[in-house]
Amino acid sequence: MKIFITYIMLAFALNNVTMAHASAVDSWQIIGTTQLKFTTDHDGIVVKAPNNSFQSIKLKVTGTALRLIKLVITFDSGAPDNIELINDIPNGGESDAINLSGIEDRKIKKIDFWYDTQGILKGKASVTILGKN
Repeated sequence: MKIFITYIMLAFALNNVTMAHASAVDSWQIIGTTQLKFTTDHDGIVVKAPNNSFQSIKLKVTGTALRLIKLVITFDSGAPDNIELINDIPNGGESDAINLSGIEDRKIKKIDFWYDTQGILKGKASVTILGKN
């Protein structure tokens, strides 16, 4: 009987660890997705309330590689945050997480990004912006 109870307790503990890991992995949520136009060098996504307050964002690229050059994040307060960076994102890859925790009002109104496509002849790129609370 003691072995059975120990087994149940161990199974319960492992299940809690697995669930905690799953919630940590699942904490990034999709803000929006856009198909890039190779005739332009920037695009943007409007972020709709109520799910528009994030501590971090990142970009995921599919279809072809992308060089991310600059982000302008406009908040509900109207104040934009200009983020200059060079981040080469391979096809199927993600940018580094961009921390927004130092900003008081993190309710995002719009995310604009400037890019250089690195595979025009290999197809179109799709960019998905993810946010983490």
